[in-house]
Amino acid sequence: TWRATPHSCGAAAQARQREARQRERRFTRTRSKKMGNGASRSPGGGGEMTSVEETALAANLEKCFADCEELVREKHCAPLLLRFAWHAAGTFDASDGTGGATGSIRFDKELAHVSNGGLDSARALLEPLKKKYPTISYADLYQMAGAAAVEQSGGPRIPMKYGRVDAPTDESVPPPHRLPDGDAPFHQSDGKCPFDWSQNASPEAHLRRVFYRMGLSDQEIVALSGGHTLGRAFKHRSGIPKLPQTSYTEKGPGETKGGMSWTREWLKFDNSYFRELKDAKEGRADPELLRMPTDLVLFTDKKFKKFAKKYAKSQAAFFEDYAVAHAKLSELGATFEPPQGIEIKW
Repeated sequence: TWRATPHSCGAAAQARQREARQRERRFTRTRSKKMGNGASRSPGGGGEMTSVEETALAANLEKCFADCEELVREKHCAPLLLRFAWHAAGTFDASDGTGGATGSIRFDKELAHVSNGGLDSARALLEPLKKKYPTISYADLYQMAGAAAVEQSGGPRIPMKYGRVDAPTDESVPPPHRLPDGDAPFHQSDGKCPFDWSQNASPEAHLRRVFYRMGLSDQEIVALSGGHTLGRAFKHRSGIPKLPQTSYTEKGPGETKGGMSWTREWLKFDNSYFRELKDAKEGRADPELLRMPTDLVLFTDKKFKKFAKKYAKSQAAFFEDYAVAHAKLSELGATFEPPQGIEIKW
């Protein structure tokens, strides 16, 4: 368990973290060479993935994507699956290669992080698909579910590739608080001690610490923020929403009702997130919609707002940039087998 204590970042702790990372990398490289898609490869396959195995996996990926779309339609779970995919990939640290889309979020150790509250239900929803398609890695399944959630909700097709190798053990779980906070006080979220509190209370600085750590740009920060067009936040989880429910969320749909959404139609993927923020900036705020400091700053920060205004004006521009940014996020930290990845043929 990670704890934000004064000695958490001492030399001994850092040495243990480095040793664990090195052990994980050695294990993953060996496993990738021997088994291709990690634990998801059929026992006894041996060697690198053959063309026959690759073709079979591609066929299963197509079928699994269709099943993910059906799951979204049946359970109204697009926001949950998108959040799950993002939280799985958004822990990447480009400085040391740890975190990212490795499937490590399937472990209880990572799901126990405060920022992952409620995501155990996403894992449970996807587990039957993992059993149905055992050759598909957890890392691929989780990122696929996020892409299917966007497309099934009316958003763009994500140019995603597959073949991610699963992290074999929970030693690969990154430290907590690498993901964005919605409101101050903000965590450091980068460096050796992401769980420490930052001395900089500005939301724009926090967003840049989080996303620059992953190697993403200001434009990608704004585009990915547009994913908040889907979903809700709950007062009992984050403490941020002022209302336990609104006229937009009180009836669901789905098993979980209530919460505050960023948009009126929170199961529809469009550019309304930016349009609502623009309206709020111009004095036409809807009091029933959620606006966190990390949302509002998109229309006040000089570098952010040019992209936010662009996306509020043009849904096509938003979709184009979002699809590319989402695909990039989904590959962070991942090892692919085959190295070039596998694309679904539509």
